[in-house]
Amino acid sequence: MTTARPLPLKFQVGARTLASTRRNLVRVPLDLDAAVSGDRPSLPVLDPAADGYLVTSLPAAQIDALIRGARGMLAFVRQRYTRRFADLTIGFDAYLAQLSGNTRSAIKRKGKKVAQASGGQLDVRRYTTPEQLAEFHVIARRLALDTYQERLMGAGLPDTPDFTQRMYAMAAARQVRAWLLYVGGEPAAYLYCPVRGGVAIYEFVGHDPKFNDLSVGAVLQVEALRDLAADPGVDRFDFTEGDGQHKRQFATGGVECCDLLLLRPTLANRAVIAALAGFDGAMALAKNVASRFGLRGAARKVRRAA
Repeated sequence: MTTARPLPLKFQVGARTLASTRRNLVRVPLDLDAAVSGDRPSLPVLDPAADGYLVTSLPAAQIDALIRGARGMLAFVRQRYTRRFADLTIGFDAYLAQLSGNTRSAIKRKGKKVAQASGGQLDVRRYTTPEQLAEFHVIARRLALDTYQERLMGAGLPDTPDFTQRMYAMAAARQVRAWLLYVGGEPAAYLYCPVRGGVAIYEFVGHDPKFNDLSVGAVLQVEALRDLAADPGVDRFDFTEGDGQHKRQFATGGVECCDLLLLRPTLANRAVIAALAGFDGAMALAKNVASRFGLRGAARKVRRAA
């Protein structure tokens, strides 16, 4: 029996959380291999105090079968997305060839611009050992404090003893890859990736907002993929759950997935699902209206300024 934990179910506009409610849930996360294989996951037995399950990266083809097997639980698809990945076994040049011509041109242009700001060469530093990760963490954590991931979502690089101890242990086992991009001798962007079963996982990323005009995050992403394509311990790069332009640009494949809530049929849980469905429906309608009338760019500016 797997112990349930209080997990927030968020009412979000973009990256900003307006409100949240908590349910005691057993999280059932599918890794990239499980999502690609398309197999239906097994649900652990619920303890009596649990409200239900949150299944993430469930292949879309398995939604109906999992709901039928859940024996009368309330089902709600919270989000649908393509879980994207990059195949690095083909080598970096072949990887680049699979990207669109526009993306390749943008990569070249942005890389050249950052190099010019750094005296003519890109300054990307790689960290893999426990000693190197100790240095990386101090610098990247300082960067994380100013990122939107930290300010809006609390999802910057963590600074807890549990995280750092786990980071050092994984680094000792060669299960971490991390990078910092410097511009003019100043740290500008970071990327932190655990490695499991030959898959590098896009876990923590951020950049200093004052370098926004240089697209330092995209430049660092490309250089990290270049590095990983030559790494014998890595076969694929996993862009993880959710979707976005950045992931679409740099991925070479993907599988259609969703995050599925399965809750016990109590009155409280019915109310939660009704509230989530109402909110998500309103957001979808607002997004369609904004897109139809050309207001999406203005909406993004408002969210960022808030």
